[in-house]
Amino acid sequence: MATEVRSSVRHQPPDWFTNNYTISTNAERQRDASHQVRQESRYLRNETDNQTKWDQHSNNVRLADRVDVIRKWKEILEKTLADIDKEIADLSEAKELTEQALEAKNLPTDVAIECLTLREGRHGIDIVEDEAENQLHKEVEVIDGIKKLLQQRIGEGFEQLCLLQEARQQLQADLQDKNIALGIDVEQYNLTDRSPNISFKPDSLRVPKGSTTPQQWEDFSRYNKERAEAEMQASTRLREAIHHTLQQTENDLEAQRIATEYAFRRRIHEFERAKDELEWQKKNTEEEIAELENDIRGVEEAIRAKTNPMKLAQTRLENRTYRPNVELCRDAPQYGLTDEVKQLEATKRALEEKLRQSKHALDGLYNNLHRINDDLALKNNSLDLDNKCMDVRKKLQTRPQTDMQRNLTLTGISRERTRILA
Repeated sequence: MATEVRSSVRHQPPDWFTNNYTISTNAERQRDASHQVRQESRYLRNETDNQTKWDQHSNNVRLADRVDVIRKWKEILEKTLADIDKEIADLSEAKELTEQALEAKNLPTDVAIECLTLREGRHGIDIVEDEAENQLHKEVEVIDGIKKLLQQRIGEGFEQLCLLQEARQQLQADLQDKNIALGIDVEQYNLTDRSPNISFKPDSLRVPKGSTTPQQWEDFSRYNKERAEAEMQASTRLREAIHHTLQQTENDLEAQRIATEYAFRRRIHEFERAKDELEWQKKNTEEEIAELENDIRGVEEAIRAKTNPMKLAQTRLENRTYRPNVELCRDAPQYGLTDEVKQLEATKRALEEKLRQSKHALDGLYNNLHRINDDLALKNNSLDLDNKCMDVRKKLQTRPQTDMQRNLTLTGISRERTRILA
């Protein structure tokens, strides 16, 4: 039979009570510590849950506010973009009108040069630097000045369009970034802690390169908006200047056209008066030539008519010289016949002198008539040239309504209207 071995150490009762007290005290202390830990854990858990929820709520509010700010600037940029698109369209239209106006100035230039070329066909004394020619040269100068001004406006319009396009590109890029940022922030706002596409990210607290402050972000969009508005204001002023230039140049060209055509009408009237005067002088000169030629024939007839009387008188004087002796008396018939011969000689000389003068006058009349005819031919030629110039200038009064009509007018091509109706 086995024998139980017991410890030989014997504890005293106080030790036993002390041990029991120690165990009990340590258990109570440990439970108190555990209770404290539990209370602190519950407090921390509640606090952290509340803080987490509050942080999520605060960040949701911040995201919502940020989305509202982005949407506000997005709407501002969209409106500004629409305004700048409209301004670009308006300025392009004004520039196109200016280009059409510049192209249309080729017709007045061609007309003025054609008129100057036609008037080079004048001859002689009619090659005059008259008011019509001065106005034509002035018209060419006015048109050249208008062309330079319109070309300058076209260049300014092109430069302003480039600036508007550049501002538009900045707005478009900023608006695209706003749309992307808005989509990202809306997506982040809609995320929750139960969303399936959330995960841990490496180095999520890093600051991305190129990050800006909210003030820089707003300043950037405000700069784009203000720059676009400044360019639109400059474009508006330029469009007003373009329209004023178009109207002013049209008025200047119309005033010059009126002045030139008035000078032409005045010159044509002067030519017509000169032509009428020359025709009247020609008629009277021809009538005077006819009468003078009749008078010359009468004088020649009168000279010839003095021949037989002269022969008779001289024959009588010659025959009476044969009277004999004392009968050769210088009696009254002798003196009478002598006076008759002298008178006939004087009459013949006077008639011959008058005939010479008449022929000289006739030569003068013929020379003057030839000069009148030559000058009348010059006047008819000049009048015909100026009338042709007026016909040419009728092109300036046409107002083409369509591009085809405008091209036909500019190229000088006219299409005959068909008489056959389909």
